[in-house]
Formats: sequence, C-alpha cells, structure tokens
Amino acid sequence: MKFIHTSDWHLGRQLHGESLLEQQRIALAQIAALAVEHQVDALIIAGDIYDRAIPPASTVTLLSEFLDELIGKHQIQVLITSGNHDSAERLGFAAKQMRSSGLHMVGSLSLPLTPIKLHGKQSDAWFYPISYAEPAVVRHALEDDSINSHELAMQALLEQVTQHDSENLPKVVVAHCFLDGSTESESERPLSVGGADHISPALFAPFDYVALGHLHGPQYRGVEHVRYSGSPLKYSFSEATQKKSVTLVELNGDSAPSIELLPISTGRDVRIIEGNLADLLLQAKDDPHADDYLMVRLSDTHALLDPMGKLRSAYPNVLHLERTGLMAQQQTGDIGRDRIKKGELEMFSDFFEQVAGNPYLPRSSNICTSCWMNCTREKTHETASIDHERLWPICR
Repeated sequence: MKFIHTSDWHLGRQLHGESLLEQQRIALAQIAALAVEHQVDALIIAGDIYDRAIPPASTVTLLSEFLDELIGKHQIQVLITSGNHDSAERLGFAAKQMRSSGLHMVGSLSLPLTPIKLHGKQSDAWFYPISYAEPAVVRHALEDDSINSHELAMQALLEQVTQHDSENLPKVVVAHCFLDGSTESESERPLSVGGADHISPALFAPFDYVALGHLHGPQYRGVEHVRYSGSPLKYSFSEATQKKSVTLVELNGDSAPSIELLPISTGRDVRIIEGNLADLLLQAKDDPHADDYLMVRLSDTHALLDPMGKLRSAYPNVLHLERTGLMAQQQTGDIGRDRIKKGELEMFSDFFEQVAGNPYLPRSSNICTSCWMNCTREKTHETASIDHERLWPICR
C-alpha cells in the first residue's frame, strides 16, 4: 500500500491580507502530479482542508476540480478528515453517497469509530479517521465523565483502534491533534490554552503509521512513523525557514514503513530579509526572487521617509515592515540621548534631505531667499552667488 499523507491546506487563507488562492492552486497541481508520478493508491488529508468553517465559493471550486482530476481521471482514492478550522458537518455532507466513487469524507466524529479499508495494488490497509473533537464531545459520546483532557479523549478513541480486528493488515491512524514536544508556528490556531491540548506521542507508537494534521512544519514525534506532514504552503513568516512537502508512505508488511518527503514549491516564497534601507534597495536589482512575499527588518536607526513605499518599488510584495534598529535604540535609550545631542538645525537637515533628495545647505546672510533656493537645488553656493549678483536688482 502506497499513499501520500498531507494536511492543513487551509484553502482560502490569506497572508497579511494577500490572497494565496493562486499559490494554493499551484500547490494542489503539484500534489496531483506527485500522486500520479509515484503511482500511489491513496491520498490522505489529515484535517484543515479549508481555512474557515464557511469557505469562499472559489475554494470549494478549487477542491472540487482537484478531486475530479485525482479520483475521476486517475482513480486515486482520497480520504479527508475534518480539522479544527473545518465545519465537520459541512465537510461530511453526502459522505455515504461518495464512498463508492473513492472519496471518503469524514466530518463529525462518530462513535464507535468506523474503520475504512483502502485497496492497494500490492496489498490493502485499514485506516482509522479521527476527526477533531473537543474532549467534552468524546466524554458525552462515550458517557465517560473521567474524560477531561485531549489526551484522555484520544486514549479512549485509540482503544477502539486497538480492539478492531484488522485481519493482519496494517493499521493507519489519521488524526488532527497536538503532540507534546512538537514545534509550533504562528499560523496555527491553538486547540486550547494552558497546555491542555497536549497528547503523549507514546499513545500512537503501536500503530503501523500515524498521519497527523494541525502543525504546519513537517516533523515526527517519538518514533519516525508518528508524524505531521506539515502544510504545503507557508502561512506565516515564522515558517520562512521551513521546507514544505508532502509525505510519501509505503507500507511493507511487517517491516517499518518507507517514508519520503516530496518537496512542494509554488515559485513565490515567503522570506525575511534584513539590513539597512539603502543596501536592500541596491540588492533588489540582482535579486531573481524580488517578487517573493517578504517581511523586511530594517536596521536603520534614524528616521526614514516612506520606507514601505521605497521598498515596494523594488520588492512589490513586501507585506510587513519592522524597524528593528530603531526599536533596539528605543529599548536601550540610545535614541533619546541622540535626540538630545542633536540641535534643531541638524534634525531639520535630516528631514530636508529625505524630502528633497539633496543635502540641506544653510543660507548665507548675504544671499536672498530666491537665490538660496537655487543654491539648494544646484547643491553649490557658487551658483547662488552668481544668480544673486544677476538677480539682486530684482530681489531687492
């Protein structure tokens, strides 16, 4: 049995107000191509297919087109479970009617769990979809008042997986949860506060493979086959250094599963660049990826006029700007001391140079206003003196 494990597509997500729909379209096209190239038997999506409970119509259309290609054109089975961002009821609509086509949509958590046998070219395997559910939902469904945490809820659900007779076929758990010790990103919505959502990775170790969703960075916990695929796109600047991928899994009977990360690239990256404004504008001329989504951290410690406008003239997709140099000075108090040392003329000179683009030249007492303005434009007192002699009768 060979399948691709992915999760956290968050269709409809925005990055600092910028729509990522076209980037998501490119990512889904790559996932479909990888599924065909590696001749997988199934695609497993472990929750958060959409970014919100009521997704935009454009994202529903995108998913529909993707499923039509994968299932209708290439006969690849697809199993989707709901995550904490999805509406479980909406996702599970007409699920029973779609099973015969090879699409297994698992919405609200139903107990007892309903295992799904997926057929492979070489062998079959049992999949146990566990949709995201609050502990209170599991407590009520099982009528067990002792279930008061995510870990106890998951433990009770996994007992049903253990008890199920798999006919010596591999057992694959699909779940959307947070494992203790995992690495988080800023773009993930917490399942609860105070660490109550943490689950021990040891609960999942006995199964042949565990396809997890919720965390956006690819990683495994405890043992290598208990893993998060991560999201196919970067959804925050905290993910800038992550390498996005989907996970190719091949179950080989009694031996450990074969696991390979298949990279996903949409052409437009999410990056953080740092430096002073002048250097960054100069570097942009030779940057082949200047249209990436960028966070810029400026090290300049003095006031800047319209730094965002200047940056976007060179990097069109600057989404966030941080004045790290200025903030560092404010924290240490240096900027206050510098301001005290500067006189009014020096501060005005800095401001004038940024507005006019030329250095400020003080006006001599024997030069009139008109000539001094010419002097400023020409950056030379000699020009001003010549003009003054010529224009003096008029000026006077």
